[in-house]
Amino acid sequence: MFVRMSGAAMRGLLVALVTAIPALLLPEVAADHSQIVVLVALLAAFLTFVEYNSNAPSIVEFRDAPPFNRLRFIALFLTVFVLTVIAKGKTEPSDFAAGLASLGTIIGHSIDFPYSPVRLVVLMLPQDVSLDAIHDVRTAAGLSYIISLVTMAVFVLLVRIGGWPVRNGSFNVWVNLPLFDPTAGGDVLQRLRRDSRFNIALGFLLPFIIPAVVKAMSDLIDPITLENPQTMIWTITAWAFLPASMIMRGIAMNRVADLIEEKRRRAYAIAAEDPDFQTA
Repeated sequence: MFVRMSGAAMRGLLVALVTAIPALLLPEVAADHSQIVVLVALLAAFLTFVEYNSNAPSIVEFRDAPPFNRLRFIALFLTVFVLTVIAKGKTEPSDFAAGLASLGTIIGHSIDFPYSPVRLVVLMLPQDVSLDAIHDVRTAAGLSYIISLVTMAVFVLLVRIGGWPVRNGSFNVWVNLPLFDPTAGGDVLQRLRRDSRFNIALGFLLPFIIPAVVKAMSDLIDPITLENPQTMIWTITAWAFLPASMIMRGIAMNRVADLIEEKRRRAYAIAAEDPDFQTA
């Protein structure tokens, strides 16, 4: 019990730290913004602690199937930290910030071609935005998109080569998928496959859809401004992290479906050899 509680407390602390990184590192953060960030960080830490301290999860999926959530956390941390360091380097220059900015500039320009997600993010900006803001957004989008792609590639390797999620022992489907209702009707295997395809397709389309929706809505509401460092950091992070997280969830659910199908195949093979064997 103590080990579980201490692990949950450490996870809550890390989530709070990620939430507060921009407010902690960026200079000249307004007092009211700091209070909001502290409140959000404490709430995120509390929810994480409660979730990981319980016997069974209620929201967090694949809690007992590492390193799924660890990979997502590392991707989120790297994205927020890198973008914050680059933004801080605008007012407090350093070699580390300059190196990250140069790397982001190279990556951003490399993948800023017509109809690419980075180009759509740049086109999402208002027409009167400054050239420096366009450059900063392109750099941030390029770095965050590459981080998300690398994270997905690592997870695919863990699934295909590392044997996730059964590498470390048994895998409980219903504990690790608390939001999936097995009694909703229909074959569980088909529903897992359908949800997997939906998550992968939506995750692939979101980097293209989000800028288009924001651009279309700018005629009805005030257009989003990314000249504020904290706004840019969280907007670009969400734009890159959420689609990658959905694709990873789709891959994971497809892997779970493969495990169930394999178990059924073995059960049917045993039943064919032994007529007295009863399948579940």
